[in-house]
Amino acid sequence: MENRTVAIAITVVTALCCGCLALTSCVWGVIGISGQPITTTVNGVESLEPMAMPLALGLLCVSVIFIAIPIAVGFFTLRKKPAAAAISGESLPPTI
Repeated sequence: MENRTVAIAITVVTALCCGCLALTSCVWGVIGISGQPITTTVNGVESLEPMAMPLALGLLCVSVIFIAIPIAVGFFTLRKKPAAAAISGESLPPTI
C-alpha cells in the first residue's frame, strides 16, 4: 500500500473487530474449561449444565486465531517494502 494512513486504519479496524471477538471467545472458553454451569432457557424450561469441553477448547483456539489476524494484517500493511534494485548501465557477467 502506498498510503500509510489507509494501512493504519485497516490495522486498527481489524484489531478492534477481531479483538472484541477474541476477547469474547476467550472468556467463554475459560468459563467452559473451568466447568462453570451455564443457565439456558428453552421454551420456558431452564437447565443448568456445564459447557461441553470440545466447544470450550474450540473457542480458545478461535480466540488465538482472532488475535493472530490483526498482528498479520499490521505486519503486512505496515512493513517497509524492499527498494527495487537500481539497474545500472553495466552489463551482468555471463552465466555458466
